[in-house]
Amino acid sequence: MTQNPFDALGGGPGGLDLGALLQQAQQMQDQLHDAQQRLAEATVDGSVAGGAVTVTLTGAGELTDVTITPDALAGTDAESLADLGDLVVAAFRDARAKVDELAQETLGPLAGGLPDLGGPGQAPGRLGF
Repeated sequence: MTQNPFDALGGGPGGLDLGALLQQAQQMQDQLHDAQQRLAEATVDGSVAGGAVTVTLTGAGELTDVTITPDALAGTDAESLADLGDLVVAAFRDARAKVDELAQETLGPLAGGLPDLGGPGQAPGRLGF
């Protein structure tokens, strides 16, 4: 006779302890909530050009600060301003990559190896933050 895979959940041979299963689900939900809270409170910086442009994002991906050193602005002509815009975008992307890495470190262990299905508008495998 084969072993019932639900035996590990308790309740005796062939039984299923729904109380234990619900308790485990609640613990996982609490751990996920705590991890999401820690992530939301975290901040990360992204920078380019030796710190000429630095942006700060929350762990949820919200842009909270942009710092531009005088060296980052070569002039006020259209080309210089476009270059500055490119630096800001690159610094944002650097910070965003760090947010994604932090989210994976924080939330990844709670996923239990399940693939990230993404949220609305998110590609599978990409965190929806």
